Amino acid sequence: MKYQLPKKAIITDAGFASRYLPITKTIPKAMLPLGAKPIMQLCVEECMAAGIEEIIIVATPSGRPIYDNYFHEPVPKIEALLEKQGKSDRFEPVRELLENFPKITVIEQDPEMPYGNGSPIASARPYINDDEAFVVLYSDDVVFGSSDVKTLIESYEMHEDAKAIIISQEMPREVLNKYGVIQLKDAEDMTLDHIVEKPEIEDAPSNLTSYGRYLLTPEIFEYLNPDNTGLDGELWTVDAITDLTKIGPVYVEKTKGTWMTTGDPKNYAKASEYYNKEIL
Repeated sequence: MKYQLPKKAIITDAGFASRYLPITKTIPKAMLPLGAKPIMQLCVEECMAAGIEEIIIVATPSGRPIYDNYFHEPVPKIEALLEKQGKSDRFEPVRELLENFPKITVIEQDPEMPYGNGSPIASARPYINDDEAFVVLYSDDVVFGSSDVKTLIESYEMHEDAKAIIISQEMPREVLNKYGVIQLKDAEDMTLDHIVEKPEIEDAPSNLTSYGRYLLTPEIFEYLNPDNTGLDGELWTVDAITDLTKIGPVYVEKTKGTWMTTGDPKNYAKASEYYNKEIL
């Protein structure tokens, strides 16, 4: 079945980010800034560059009101003060955020779901129609210089038989033991067989690493459910994508940008340095 091209994106930030405590006691991890923008806004802008019209942010119970406030609440006192001071131009980024961004709905992860990075996606199931493909972004991952979401959608236009499409980045061999590494089923067609999590360097099946940018079809929800948990009793997106390979092709695309993770303070600092030096 050929599904409609994605117009919706799910962006996840539903963990408690214990590696960032104490700051994440108060704010969600993806509200940490790169320059003057939070990581989450960069993910939203990546979706906008690809023509996404609706975004579902999956947050923690404490994070939901923060995201709702950021993307939806006007701040007339700040606007009035800046206008009075003759600094209205400083308010333009806020006006852009409130007036020109796509529809953004913030939900909480279903508390009945098991732990795991697949649970936020499964929690957003009511927002995905049965006839449409959709994209997923893990807000841990930032992509500079290109929109992976656009690459995913362009690939789907060429691969009508795709059950899913994932993005990859080539990495030096000496660091492959830190990532999920892609085993291709067909190197010419760039189809997925499975992903090996943090392999021994000598056992890595390729130098292609997988990260949190996916185009999925509704068939993923047949496998992304509480009865299909994997390692440590968690619900893993990668496991569900691997299950999809049994019923049809899952294609692998290489990023056209530069992917960096912000999943821990050290890598966040590297991403911030890169952003400030190369993007601003």
